[in-house]
Amino acid sequence: MKAKYTQSFKIQAVEKALSRSNTTSLREISESLGVGHSTLHEWIIKSSNQEFEPTANNEIANAGNMKKEKRPQDWNPEDKLGMVIRCSVLDEDEVNKLCREQGLYAHHIQQWKQSFISDTAGSSSQTTAQSESKRLRHENKALKKELNRKDKALAETAALLVLQKKVSAIWGNNEDSSQ
Repeated sequence: MKAKYTQSFKIQAVEKALSRSNTTSLREISESLGVGHSTLHEWIIKSSNQEFEPTANNEIANAGNMKKEKRPQDWNPEDKLGMVIRCSVLDEDEVNKLCREQGLYAHHIQQWKQSFISDTAGSSSQTTAQSESKRLRHENKALKKELNRKDKALAETAALLVLQKKVSAIWGNNEDSSQ
């Protein structure tokens, strides 16, 4: 027997799935709701195509906006930074209001702010790591060049020894002929 879910449950499930963090998978959301993964995925597709049927009490009046809102993980870095800057001058209530308008939560802004802070702190160490990497590549190139030169010299020496043995075998040793 197939389970029957209300429209409001479907809409809330889709909203929860679309507002999940990067670390939470769709499968985890579906398991927490007691819904099959494929079913939840199908609901998300239907909501993005605006295929949910309206009900008498207008449960899905909010569903039409789902397609227009970006999930937090869909924001590009410039938009994230702009939102962090806009929120930095607002009080908590105004931040929450702005976040609701954008389809976000205040904790997303905090995460983005921390990410920017850690990225800028890490950029100076990244620069030193890049210069170290460049130095090691240069050193590796110089060592390969030297190894190649020594291999050529060794090959030339080996060829001369082989030729010397052949000449001795054909003409004999100079010491033998002088006696």
